[in-house]
Amino acid sequence: MTDGSDQVMTTSGTPVEPVYGPEHAADPRSLGEPGAFPFTRGVYPTMYRGRLWTMRQYAGFGTAQETNERYRYLLDHGQTGLSVAFDLPTQMGYDSDAAMADGEVGRVGVAIDSLEDMRTLFDGIPLDRVSVSMTINATAAILLALYVALGDERGVPRAKLSGTIQNDILKEYIARGTYIYPVEPSLRLVTDTFAFCAEQVPRWNTISISGYHIREAGSTAAQEVAFTFANAIEYVDRAISAGLVVDDFAPRLSFFFAAHNDLFEEVAKFRAARRLWARLMRERYDASDAACRLRFHTQTGGVTLMAQQPLNNVVRVTVQALSAVLGGTQSLHTNAYDEALALPTAESAKLALRTQQVLAHESGAARTADPLGGSYYVEALTDAVEAKAREYLAEVDQRGGAARAIPYLQEEIHRAAYDHQKAVEAKERIIVGVNEYREEERAGRMERPDYSALEAGQRERLAELRGRRDDGAVRRALEEIRTAARGGGNLLPPMVEAVKVLATLGEISDLLREEWAEYRA
Repeated sequence: MTDGSDQVMTTSGTPVEPVYGPEHAADPRSLGEPGAFPFTRGVYPTMYRGRLWTMRQYAGFGTAQETNERYRYLLDHGQTGLSVAFDLPTQMGYDSDAAMADGEVGRVGVAIDSLEDMRTLFDGIPLDRVSVSMTINATAAILLALYVALGDERGVPRAKLSGTIQNDILKEYIARGTYIYPVEPSLRLVTDTFAFCAEQVPRWNTISISGYHIREAGSTAAQEVAFTFANAIEYVDRAISAGLVVDDFAPRLSFFFAAHNDLFEEVAKFRAARRLWARLMRERYDASDAACRLRFHTQTGGVTLMAQQPLNNVVRVTVQALSAVLGGTQSLHTNAYDEALALPTAESAKLALRTQQVLAHESGAARTADPLGGSYYVEALTDAVEAKAREYLAEVDQRGGAARAIPYLQEEIHRAAYDHQKAVEAKERIIVGVNEYREEERAGRMERPDYSALEAGQRERLAELRGRRDDGAVRRALEEIRTAARGGGNLLPPMVEAVKVLATLGEISDLLREEWAEYRA
C-alpha cells in the first residue's frame, strides 16, 4: 500500500524501505532465545520440533448431531483439537424456543440449549484426550458449566479436562456486539471463571483474549496487538482486585489473533506480541516467566475471504497460515475457501485442514524455531509493531483503562477500516479478483440446510426436555444462582449444579438479566 506518495507502507502504516541491512539488526537483548524471556523467538525452546501446533478447525452448524458428525469427520482426517462455533441465540443467552431466536437457530453455529445438547455434541469424543475450544463470550460461564457437568457425568476428573473458552467480553463491546449484561457484572463473570478453574479445572484456559474480532472489525495489525493487550490488562487488574494472585491465574491466559495477507508484518506482529506481553507483565506485575509467556491461537482472516473468484482464497489462506507458523502460533484454524459464500462443505473443510498438514510436513517451516529471526526486515517490523502498540496502550491508560476507553477503541477501529476501504477503492491496495484482475462472475451452486425444519426440531427436543425434567429441582437450582448473583459467591458452582438438573442456558441467562439488566450501547 502507498499513502499517495512514493512511500510504501505496511497495513499498519509502517514505512517500508527499499532494502534492509545491518543497521536494522535486532538488539540481542530483545531477540533472546526461544523459550526464554522475553519470548520473542517462541514460547518453547524447540518449538515445532518437539510438537507441532494444534490443528484446531472451527466448526459448528445446525444441530448438535450434525456438528458432532463434522467433528468426527475432521478428527478422522487428522485434526488434533476441536473448536466450537455457536449459533447467535446461544451466544446471546436465548433458548431455541425464545421469540428472539426466531429465524436464527443453527444458522451461524450449533444450537446448545441444555446438557442434553452437550451430550450429543461430544458423543463418542473422549473429553480427557481431546482439547476443546469454545468461541463464546457473554454465556461463556454457562457453556463451561455444561462442559464440566458433562465431564462429571462421564466420570472424567475435572483436572483432566483441557480446552479454552473465549470469555473475552470487553472486545464484544468494542468490536463484535454479542454482549448481554453491563460491563461490571460481565467482568465479574470473567473473574469468577478464573477463580473456579484455578481451583477445580487447572488445565482449562479460562480466557482467550481476542484480537481476531478486533482485526475483523477493521483494525490494523498494531491496533490488534494493542487493543487486545488493553483488554488483557483490564482482566488481570480485575482478577488481582478480586484477590487472585497473578502467578496463579496468568499462566492460563491465552490469546487469539488473526492472520492476514501482509506476510512479513504478520510474522512480526506475532513476535512483537510475545515480546510486548512479556515485558508488560514484568513491568506492571513483576510476574514470573510462566505468567509472562504468551500462548495464542490463530485463525486465518475471515474478512479477507472474497466471494469473487473464491478459489483464490485457497492461496490467501495458505499465505496467512504460513505467517502464523513462522510467527510461532500454538494452534491454528485455516478457513475454507467457500466461507464467503456459505457454510463450508466437508470437502472444503478437509482442504483447509490439508493446508495445515502440508505446511507442517512438506514446507520445512517447522524444522527450526523462529525461522525468520534475525531477518533485518522482520526485526525492523517487529520493533515497529511493538512501538506503535505501546503508543496505543499509553493512550488507553490515560483514558482509565479498556473498560472506560471503549468509545476511543471503537473510533480507532472504525477509522482504520475506513482508511482500508478508501485504499481499496483507489486501488492503492490490490485485492485480486475484486478491484483488479476481475472476471465475469458465474453464480455457483450453494447448498443450504432447511433452517425452518432444523429450528422446529430443536424446539421439539427442548419442549420434550422441559416436559420430563424435575421442575422443582430446576427452580431450586436457579435460586442458588440468584443468591450468588446478589452476593459475592462464585457463580460457577451453582451453574454447574443447575445444568445437571437440566436448567437451560436461556433460563440461567434470563435470571441474570433480571438481576443485572442488559447493556445498552
